[in-house]
Amino acid sequence: MSKKNHTANEEKILVRKTARRARRLRAEKVRLVLITVFAAFFAILFLLPTVLTLANSFMSSSEILANYGKIFSTTSTGGKVYIAEKVNLKFIPDMVSFSQYVTVLFKSPEYLLKFWNSVILVVPIVGFQLLVASLAAYSFTRYRGRFKEVIFFLYTILMLMPYQVTLVPNYLVSGWLHILNTNWAIWLPGIFSPFGVFLLTKFMRRIPVSVMEAAKIDGAGEWQIFSRICMPLCKGALYSIAILVFIDYWNMVEQPLILLSDAEMHPLSVFLSKINKGEIGLAFAVATIYMIPSLLIFLYGEDYLVEGITYAGGIKG
Repeated sequence: MSKKNHTANEEKILVRKTARRARRLRAEKVRLVLITVFAAFFAILFLLPTVLTLANSFMSSSEILANYGKIFSTTSTGGKVYIAEKVNLKFIPDMVSFSQYVTVLFKSPEYLLKFWNSVILVVPIVGFQLLVASLAAYSFTRYRGRFKEVIFFLYTILMLMPYQVTLVPNYLVSGWLHILNTNWAIWLPGIFSPFGVFLLTKFMRRIPVSVMEAAKIDGAGEWQIFSRICMPLCKGALYSIAILVFIDYWNMVEQPLILLSDAEMHPLSVFLSKINKGEIGLAFAVATIYMIPSLLIFLYGEDYLVEGITYAGGIKG
């Protein structure tokens, strides 16, 4: 009897454990579903402006004016009109039209000119900032000391300041260097931005010193350690910096407005904010074209971006 009772108790305990495990699994599934629904809701909410821009870029000018003309209408004195009715947000055009893209790509070269102005301003900043950040980060990593730590602190503390704070000094320095109203007024502050140096230095310092010392014992020089060890291991960080810097300067507005007095040199990001009420339809098409480089770069380097930001180890196994 004692054995039977013991067996029965074990079975009851096993049943209770199984029931608790089943309840725990159901609770985890419910929690996972709720989190997924919550995340999906906000993802859709954040994507709505992009989807709206893309959908409206395929509408005709008359349809766009009928839907959003009241927003951009003005009074005879130039003031804004009070909108008493709800604006009609449409995500599906009545008839798909490519007239906006035809106008932007073939009939209005000023839009493509502004687009290439953006490319000319941003690409050199990204490339040379990576070069400067790589060399500076290697120096801060390999040769430490109190003096260099002070320099690194003073250099990176600029990251705490918004660009608007340093805009006036940049303007004064550009005037002193006689580079106002030239691309150099945009390039130089961007190339020597502390962001890339800070991120790459923190990343490079996670590389074990023993790896560099072993390479030095094997006869590798500083350039070989830099190019063959540090740079390959920092590939994720380099991609991260390139993506973030590109998106940041691709959307710049204040720098060109202050440092470039010639409107012909302004990038498309500035020109988009000046599109008047007669070009509402073109604004959607131009905005869609303007989003393509950022989206392509982000989608291509998404894995590298995540790796560069979250990677906390030194070397992967």
